[in-house]
Amino acid sequence: MVSLQGAVSEHLSSMNRVFQKSEMKGQAVLVRQLRDIDACDALIIPGGESTTISRILINSGMYKVIRERIMHDDIALMGTCAGCVLLGKELIDSTTDIKLLEALDIQVERNAFGRQKQSFEKQIDIKGFSTPYNAVFIRAPVITRIWGSCEVLASVGTKIVMARQKNYLAMSFHPELTSDLRIHQYFLEMI
Repeated sequence: MVSLQGAVSEHLSSMNRVFQKSEMKGQAVLVRQLRDIDACDALIIPGGESTTISRILINSGMYKVIRERIMHDDIALMGTCAGCVLLGKELIDSTTDIKLLEALDIQVERNAFGRQKQSFEKQIDIKGFSTPYNAVFIRAPVITRIWGSCEVLASVGTKIVMARQKNYLAMSFHPELTSDLRIHQYFLEMI
């Protein structure tokens, strides 16, 4: 769990609850320094402010290490909200100073559902889930385009809000803000 900004403690709690229920051995840990990444099979990049997270990743040296792990295909990644933005290969708003991790073949638009006061919850259908998922959207981005082997997992109307490519998972919403652990379980099974 990249512990730079956002709902880090909520993701940590969700993943640890999934590990407790799972037969898989492991532990969720906070990644605060460059050396912490080496011990991880997977990383969650939480919501927050994508420009700030990008700058911290670059200044700490984490960006370079994560990019190398992506190029060698030896890490699973989940990005929520701002993390979704950072995992993309293209960003609609080119005026921002964000260096993308380029893990998924997606184009992303930041704050596409509006500002803070336009935040909402919505039941969405996620491919492979037997019942709808209550998704929490806060200043949420939208995946505006996918290509290559990237797959749409969920949409709100015509707006893509969840996608997967290999062992990379990106979503516009905040699964850590619900008691429903299915997305964290799904991510664990991707590792």
